[in-house]
Amino acid sequence: MNDLIYPSTSNTFRIAGVDEVGRGTLVGAVVTAAVILDPLNPIMGLNDSKKLTPRRRLSLYNEIKEKALCWNLGRAELEEIYALNILNATMLAMQRAITGLHIVPDLVLIDGNRCPSLLIPTQAVIKGDSLIKEISAASILAKVTRDREMIELDLLFPQYGFAQHKGYPTSQHIKKLIQYGATPYHRRNFSPVCKFYKSSV
Repeated sequence: MNDLIYPSTSNTFRIAGVDEVGRGTLVGAVVTAAVILDPLNPIMGLNDSKKLTPRRRLSLYNEIKEKALCWNLGRAELEEIYALNILNATMLAMQRAITGLHIVPDLVLIDGNRCPSLLIPTQAVIKGDSLIKEISAASILAKVTRDREMIELDLLFPQYGFAQHKGYPTSQHIKKLIQYGATPYHRRNFSPVCKFYKSSV
């Protein structure tokens, strides 16, 4: 059970929720978001982005951007994933999302069990994207952003089905890797991509 340390009813205590999307995929950057919600301008229906329909997710994405006190995206690109490993690259992307906020939060709540190194009090919350509205909002911003990137990649490589699987290691994705090899956007050091990576593709 998560033992949260913040006063949930305060209108002056600024909480930033942070989540990532793309850590478990085989292709592209890892994308993170940090969000500070406005307690005087609530958003109804926030939840883990994976539990929402695409239509509802997009609606909340627009509402979050409109109503939040501030929000910011962070990312780590392929070369950073190769150099740092996926965990450290994810922590770097989270740092970028948080430090880019124009309001400094009093507390940062991170989805999961690891926290990036920050000068602000930080707490990890397991399943936070379902439990903490700020993290739910961050998960929505990050997912819509990265999903759009996968849809754009699908236009370049329609044979891989990126618009459907969003880069995750589904059976469909693995079949396409076997059939066509890997694109330059695949994470060549990830299994099973390394088996199929062709630098000439």
